[in-house]
Amino acid sequence: MSKFKARTRWREKLERVPSAKRVQIPPKMQKRFGKGTMLVPKPLDVDALIRTVPRGQLVTQGQIRDRLAKAHKTDTTCPMTTGILIRIVAETAEEDLRNGRKRITPYWRVLKEDGSLNVKFPGGVEAQAEKLKQEGHTVERGKGRKPPRVVEHEGRLAKLG
Repeated sequence: MSKFKARTRWREKLERVPSAKRVQIPPKMQKRFGKGTMLVPKPLDVDALIRTVPRGQLVTQGQIRDRLAKAHKTDTTCPMTTGILIRIVAETAEEDLRNGRKRITPYWRVLKEDGSLNVKFPGGVEAQAEKLKQEGHTVERGKGRKPPRVVEHEGRLAKLG
């Protein structure tokens, strides 16, 4: 028997959390978000929302957080948790592709607020840029240490429910 435990599959991580949680906005976050309630979303909710973004359109992490907060009647959604869950969605999609699935969650359509690409996605910004270019988007190189970004992304943002 190996002393090392097998790595948890991304699909298992995606499906592990059964429900979202509503919490009070922590005191350290109240300066940014104010007082009220915060959603800690479940991974499958993030996945389902990203799946609604049509080919040729984009979505920002902020749009995802806003839509989830509205759906759960909270004031905001935890930005750190949402970012982690978007990464889990991306890794799960690539795992599904390796396992022969044809239709995967189009995680590459998720951008940062300023239109920049996500360096933590599978394959890094290069892979995300390639997928976006295949869908007709123009990606410009980042300046200095900034990641590449989609040109005029604001005009291609999807309307989330």
